[in-house]
Amino acid sequence: MTGKLVTIFGGSGFIGRYLVRHLASRGWRVRVAVRDVERANFLKPAGNLGQIAMFPASITDTASVAAAVHGADAVINLVGILYERGKRRFQTMHVDGAANIAKACAATGVKRLIHMSALGADPNSPSAYARSKDAGEMAVRGAYPTATIFRPSVVFGTEDGFFNLFGWMAQIFPFIPFFTHANPHLPAGGGPKFQPVYVGDVVEAIAQALTGEGHAGKIYELAGPRVYDMRAIMHIVNHETQRQRAVVGLPFPVAQVAAVFLQFLPKPLLTPDQVRLLKIDNVATGRRPGLAVFGITPTTLEVVVPTYLKRFRPLQQTKKLRLQAR
Repeated sequence: MTGKLVTIFGGSGFIGRYLVRHLASRGWRVRVAVRDVERANFLKPAGNLGQIAMFPASITDTASVAAAVHGADAVINLVGILYERGKRRFQTMHVDGAANIAKACAATGVKRLIHMSALGADPNSPSAYARSKDAGEMAVRGAYPTATIFRPSVVFGTEDGFFNLFGWMAQIFPFIPFFTHANPHLPAGGGPKFQPVYVGDVVEAIAQALTGEGHAGKIYELAGPRVYDMRAIMHIVNHETQRQRAVVGLPFPVAQVAAVFLQFLPKPLLTPDQVRLLKIDNVATGRRPGLAVFGITPTTLEVVVPTYLKRFRPLQQTKKLRLQAR
């Protein structure tokens, strides 16, 4: 198998699985660096025989990181967590782990390093998540100044943890809540704003940054074509799941109280830090280049989201639609 070699940390995650398939289709040899090799083996059929290889590594272990990047032409770090559990802390995963990868790339002469951050990265954010994302960027650039950094807004796609979560809520709960600072019945009471970006557009930008010129040392903001407040997103979910749930606006203090309890679920629905993050709009600032630099026309969520939210529709509605299509 010929072709350049790319090591992807976090390649078995949501964005990672799309990126592995995309790069394999372009002829890259892909080394997927993951903690659990067995759980990542589903990626192997995404390429030709021997094109995609699993490599046991933890970004917290410098020796395994060095081994994972050895011989690679490019390295991509997609590792990120939304909440803290045990040893998986924001500082450990977003800052220390990112620094380990950047230092290993610099030491072994890797030609390209791409680091996935987040649109809300800010050293002054009230959210520990957002502060750690900014600190991670600083650690990466300190060790590898020519790294390319991507800051996506909420990323949507078939396996996302955003629209699927709300689709599940519409399926289970009698109403769909959102949180707001203002009166939810007023135009300004729709809650925080988001600019969702399609996972396919994100991986295309990453692929171009691997091979194109002029991306070294740049920070890109990846966002979709439209801005939605939380209320509008819930109405989209309600419509596509055909559940006809009431969309209810709740004040943020209610979210803060709920998060105290919800954070202890095996997979938290909400944490106090996420509440602090939700209070800030997650939209492109316009001060950084975006998808247009790569010649990518952003995909609207109305084109993609209905294709997978339909799984949350009532069974009788799904049957009715199939009969109408005949």
